[in-house]
Amino acid sequence: MTIELHTLSNGFRIVTEHMPSMKSASIGIWVGAGGRHERLEENGIAHFLEHMAFKGTKTRSALQIAEAIEDVGGYINAYTSREMTAYYVRVLENDVPLGLDVVADILLNPAFEDSEIEVERGVILQEIGQALDTPDDIIFDWLQEVSYPDQALGRTILGPSERVSGFGRTDLKRFVAEHYGPNQMILAAAGAVDHDAIVRQAEALFGHLDRVEPSSVIQPAAFAGGERREEKQLEQVHFTLAFEGPNYRDPDIYTAQIYATAMGGGMSSRLFQEIRENRGLCYTIFAQAGAYEDTGMTTIYAGTSAEEIENLANVTIDEMKRAASDMSAAEVARARAQMKAGLLMGLESPSNRAERLARLLSIWDRIPSLEEAIARIDNVTTGDVREFAAHMAGHAGSAMALYGPASSAPSLDDLRARLAA
Repeated sequence: MTIELHTLSNGFRIVTEHMPSMKSASIGIWVGAGGRHERLEENGIAHFLEHMAFKGTKTRSALQIAEAIEDVGGYINAYTSREMTAYYVRVLENDVPLGLDVVADILLNPAFEDSEIEVERGVILQEIGQALDTPDDIIFDWLQEVSYPDQALGRTILGPSERVSGFGRTDLKRFVAEHYGPNQMILAAAGAVDHDAIVRQAEALFGHLDRVEPSSVIQPAAFAGGERREEKQLEQVHFTLAFEGPNYRDPDIYTAQIYATAMGGGMSSRLFQEIRENRGLCYTIFAQAGAYEDTGMTTIYAGTSAEEIENLANVTIDEMKRAASDMSAAEVARARAQMKAGLLMGLESPSNRAERLARLLSIWDRIPSLEEAIARIDNVTTGDVREFAAHMAGHAGSAMALYGPASSAPSLDDLRARLAA
């Protein structure tokens, strides 16, 4: 495997990884613009813009965009996160130039026709409605909101329907002008790729663009915490907890991920074994550690009945407390093995490799070696995880969101008191 980097004179970065024996490639452009880059009145526009990328350019209609990739058996898609928007294709080796040309076209030449804006507005409003009808989806938006209230980082990526209903061509073009400069983009490709050929094509497609300096600095994250409880007649109470964690440049992020894996990362994890297997209190329970540029969250989710929510919440807290004193070396070793296996298995996919390259380059402005990542995982000790567990139990900011028949659930203050006792 060979990773190569190149930066054009205007700041456009290119990273590729050739994977011998692969017959296909994943090529995409990751833009450093997501939900947290929006002003309040723009909430949802980064996601709206992602949708509009596929609705036609100055040279291709929406159908022609789809046909260009699917006629050669390829796949095209995009997503918006809170810190990034990605546009990517998966194609066979001979179609890499075509794939890059289509991605460049939808980024550089969007038509933003009024009729297509109206069509896609309706699609996004349906997507918002679908999210509201999906409890184990919308509850994470609510958890984010109470964790980071009155901040761009806490707002939903889809945006509220009243904002989405008002966006027009001028709004979309303004967001592109402010956030889609060449120095805000990373082209990442992995699989059957030729680095030099991609650099030449990228120079032709993006080399003429002028750098764009940010018009405003993103708002620093401030984890405040709090509680949101939405009563509704559902079959289950959807229960989420969040605790402030390290950002993605903090060395403790590896400890946080190992802690989350040991607590709720699989069938052998503490929460799964105690709450589901031993007590039968739920069907689904898990923990995960996520991170942003300047903050992070360790999150726990479970779904249970109205009759069991109090017991489930209390046992969750008890397991968190217990981890600070008796997390075993075997549990930590298992969590480390799960993390390393997940990383290595993921690297068998060109799409995962391309995304990893883009993300690492955006964070570090370099690509740390795989050996470096594995060493950081291996260096996390049982003592480190116990210390992190104690911090979660005693000092980390916390938030809670509940949705469903949640009247008998303990309050966040009750859980905080139990955690501190």
